[in-house]
Amino acid sequence: QVQVVESGGGLVQAGGSLRLSCTASGLTFDDYAMGWFRQAPGKEREGVAVFYADGTIILADSVKDRFTASFDKSNNRLYLQMNSLQVEDSAMYACAAKGFGWSMSSYDYWGQGTQVTVSS
Repeated sequence: QVQVVESGGGLVQAGGSLRLSCTASGLTFDDYAMGWFRQAPGKEREGVAVFYADGTIILADSVKDRFTASFDKSNNRLYLQMNSLQVEDSAMYACAAKGFGWSMSSYDYWGQGTQVTVSS
């Protein structure tokens, strides 16, 4: 059984940092991508970071100067280090597994998400 579980969200002041983690169990990542996506109230879901099976990690332009991402393949765990957080980064952040790049509809498994709220 595949499970995708996120953790690390919370409330932080603008300029602060948070680190999100995602653990996916029950599958391997030899051929598929994993990703972090976020959705703010009233807005469409958007991609934040994509992790490809070959180890390539790509961050969205909107966050690449402030966020970093890493992947521990031995534990099937993703990390998203978010620095210099802005109010606009407030959203539900969800991890997805077994998909293709930025195509959200291609992902088979989603976590329940973790809320990130940035106060001014």
